[in-house]
This record gives sequence, C-alpha cells and structure tokens, in this order.
Amino acid sequence: MEFADSHCHPHLAPLDTQTDRVITEARAGGVAYLLCVAISLADMPRLLEIVHAHDRIFASAGVHPNEPATNMVEEPDLVAHAQDPCVVAIGETGLDYYRSTGDLEWQRDRFRTHVRAARATHKPLIIHSRDAPEDTLRILREEGASEIGGVLHCFTGTAEMARAALALGFYISFSGILTFRNADPLRAVAAEVPLDRLLIETDAPYLAPAPHRGETNKPVLVRRVAEVLAQVRNVSLDEIAQRTTQNFINLFRINS
Repeated sequence: MEFADSHCHPHLAPLDTQTDRVITEARAGGVAYLLCVAISLADMPRLLEIVHAHDRIFASAGVHPNEPATNMVEEPDLVAHAQDPCVVAIGETGLDYYRSTGDLEWQRDRFRTHVRAARATHKPLIIHSRDAPEDTLRILREEGASEIGGVLHCFTGTAEMARAALALGFYISFSGILTFRNADPLRAVAAEVPLDRLLIETDAPYLAPAPHRGETNKPVLVRRVAEVLAQVRNVSLDEIAQRTTQNFINLFRINS
C-alpha cells in the first residue's frame, strides 16, 4: 500500500534539521511520493537539494500569499525555476484574507502572476485559499486557470466552493484537519468529492492529525488522513491509497 503526501514543507523548522530522517521514516510508513512545496523563491536551492537527492520526491516553485508584499515575483522568475524536471507545480499561491489585512491588491496581483506562469509552463497550480473563496475562484476564472488545473490544498471550504473548483478542473486535497473532532462539516464535503479528484496531504510541519494534534507533523502521518477519508467514504484504506496516489501521479504528470 503506497501513499502520496501531496503537500509538505520538509525544509521548514523543525523538520529542516532532520529532513533525511523524516523522509526515511515516511518511506518506511508507505509514503512513496512527496511534494515539497515552496513558500518563497528563497526556498528553491534547499528544496532542489532535497528532491535531487531522493527518488519520487518533487518540488514546486512559488511565493505563499502570506509572504510580505515586498516579496513580489515576476513571471519569468517562476518560469525559470519550473524548468527543473523535479519542479512539477507552481505555488503555493492564492489568497489569504485571514492573516493579511488592509488593501490586498498586491496579493491578488501576485496570485495572477502565478497563474500566468503555470499556463506558460504547463504545470498545475497549488492553491492556498483562506477566507477568500469568491476572489480565489474569480481570479482562477479570469486568468484561465482551467486550462492548466491544479489543487486546492488543505481544503477547509464549503461544498459549493469545492464544486466550483471541480468545475474548473481542480483537485481537492484534505489535510489533518479532516481528523479533528470539530470537522464534521469538512468530512461531509470530503464525502462528496469524486474519488478521481481527491488528494491527501500533511502540510507538515503543520496541522498534525488526531491523535497527534499539537505535535510536529511529518509526512508519515499522511496515512492517518487516508484512514479518516476511508471511513468518511465507506471504502477500504487500500482504495483510498490507490486512488489518491494515482491522482497525484495524474495531476503532477509523474513518470512513475
């Protein structure tokens, strides 16, 4: 049984001092694929060092919406980083109206730049959206993101938002939040998403699933997300593992 952690940050503290051990532990736990996601282009040298040293581990190139407004990025910069064959996605990018306040036009502009880079490189998008469903979907539509697709990562939105993203050709990824005691509404959404559009992730080192909530998250714990998803869908763990891993391969065009 093999799993794919579609979104993790092994280059961030405290995982940054134990990256090789974290990857070895994930392998032993059946995690065959990892996508190491950038939050800043300053991350790229370390991310590429990690992915070039390990099989079936990939990277993205992007600037997180909560990175300061001064950390802007130009489309050619993203396109240049995406030339590396181990870089399989653009992001994470998107909108976050929870942590960022004031005039956020700079955030929307940076988001648009990422969508354009994804279209230019033919690589899917990794979308972070928090408290910004309408603007997230509007920009994806306006910028033609349906031509390239991607994933709404660490999904916590409504069924309506999930349906709109699915209509644009996007996948929906669930994190350890799915396992939290108060996450019944999210589990109801997870029960509705088609099996061929589901992904699982850890977002490590953040959002460790129950019963590890509050601990440092690690890619090996993606299995716990899969277990709860299997319960929600009333299918076997093996089916969730197979489906989500194949979806990972399909979305990110992995030559397995």
